[in-house]
Amino acid sequence: MDRVGQCPEFTETKVILKGMLQVEHKDGVMLVRVGQAVICHPAEWVRYSACPTEGAEYVAVCVPAFSPSTVHRDPEYDRRWSPG
Repeated sequence: MDRVGQCPEFTETKVILKGMLQVEHKDGVMLVRVGQAVICHPAEWVRYSACPTEGAEYVAVCVPAFSPSTVHRDPEYDRRWSPG
């Protein structure tokens, strides 16, 4: 599945347990590896994707809690996932 970007209202911290996560943000791209973490702050645009060969397992913590109404996914998400 292609991931879409988001600009959430919450702080999201992801700690990588296995594999590698690619994190795209307004200033570029970073690779987050096992034992590392990434923190994305409210109102920062970000797009996550797992390494195609290794995948990624991680723990995500959102403060305040994740909510579909506060994640603010990019508009193409709505077009691809809406029924019909």
